[in-house]
Amino acid sequence: MRQFLSIVMAGLIIMAPSSSLAQSQNDEVYIHAGKMIDVISGKLLINQMIKVKGDRIIEVGPWNDNMDNVPIIDWSDYTILPGLIDGHTHLLGNIQSQDVLAPLHSSREEDVALGVINADKTLKAGFTSVIDVGSYRAFTDVILRDAINQGKVQGPRMWVAGAYITVSGGGGEVTGLDTDVEIPDDFRFGVANNQQQVRTRVRALLAGNVDLIKVIATGAVLTMGTDPGKPEFNEQEIRAAVEEAAKYGKYVTAHAHGAEGIKMAIRAGVRSIQHGSLMDDEGLAMMKESGTWLVADIYNGDYINEVGTAQHWPAEIMKKNDETTNTQREVFSKAVKLGINIAFGTDSGVYPHGDNARQMAYMVKYGLTPMQAIKSATIWGAQAMSLEKDIGSISPGKYADMIGVKGDVLKDISLLEHVDAVIKGGKLIQ
Repeated sequence: MRQFLSIVMAGLIIMAPSSSLAQSQNDEVYIHAGKMIDVISGKLLINQMIKVKGDRIIEVGPWNDNMDNVPIIDWSDYTILPGLIDGHTHLLGNIQSQDVLAPLHSSREEDVALGVINADKTLKAGFTSVIDVGSYRAFTDVILRDAINQGKVQGPRMWVAGAYITVSGGGGEVTGLDTDVEIPDDFRFGVANNQQQVRTRVRALLAGNVDLIKVIATGAVLTMGTDPGKPEFNEQEIRAAVEEAAKYGKYVTAHAHGAEGIKMAIRAGVRSIQHGSLMDDEGLAMMKESGTWLVADIYNGDYINEVGTAQHWPAEIMKKNDETTNTQREVFSKAVKLGINIAFGTDSGVYPHGDNARQMAYMVKYGLTPMQAIKSATIWGAQAMSLEKDIGSISPGKYADMIGVKGDVLKDISLLEHVDAVIKGGKLIQ
């Protein structure tokens, strides 16, 4: 694995490395925030001081104009927010185009190389943390995560699923080939067709050092030959994944569009539902009662409609997109009114990486306030991952992850589509 990674990195031209705010990990740096959004209190604070030591925030409070002879980062012209969190990304490989077989056209090395580029774009867009919820070629996301953590390449903090747990020919498979064409084994690492196979595949992924498990509970919009409304695993099979993951302190997130598949996944104990496009009122009530998180990619439908039409994507995919886009947004609005837990997630990779914040305006349009939309991509996103002690707000003890934007994002949430400054772990990215 290390030799493979070295070969990949040797062939890449990486952007200039980020610079530490301080001369050493023991030095302290003061950031002057003209405005700062406190996502814990839900307030916009004026003229704030953020004290950073190493990669952590150690103090936050009012700015003192008499601070002499200390290193200062002047962000007084910016509104400062915590680094954003995208709870549904696919940084590795080419997952969608007019060619449904696109994932098979690149090598493992090319997938990781493309992931490095995508990670850099995502970080510079202000997303300092992501959940990468699966790649077609198993464990390429683990390689990228580890390279970022080791400082070999620049990108967001990544929590990864390794591969999809999916039935044969299901929503997590590459489909559309002739029956006698064999798919490479690393594309089928998570294929399971009964409870025991699910347990075996989950254990194999956990042995590969993944952070979470992604179960494809229903068919998928972007997978040929599958029906988003129909379950692909039963409740007992999903529960088997949840039980195996829990043994190692991990959780399961479920790709689920259809109402019955969603309810099976909730009863089985998954942490979150990805998409939720066709959820019924019973499912919504179950989510509210159980505290299950909804991660709904409500921007994607418009992108697929526009680009898919222009590029002549398969008619089956375009039809399924039409059937799920508006219903997903209706479900999202109902979820907001019910007070269901909502975390920001976009399905990046379907649309170009770096455009993640385009979904913010959609979340506001369909029910969230601007402050709630920001919370969904900060403190709520961190809570959905059980990582609120480390990320999600500008608070003492947490990683020094923050972004700067010119203007009032609480009046115009679309300003987050063009982030002016990024710090990750006490290092200035841009």
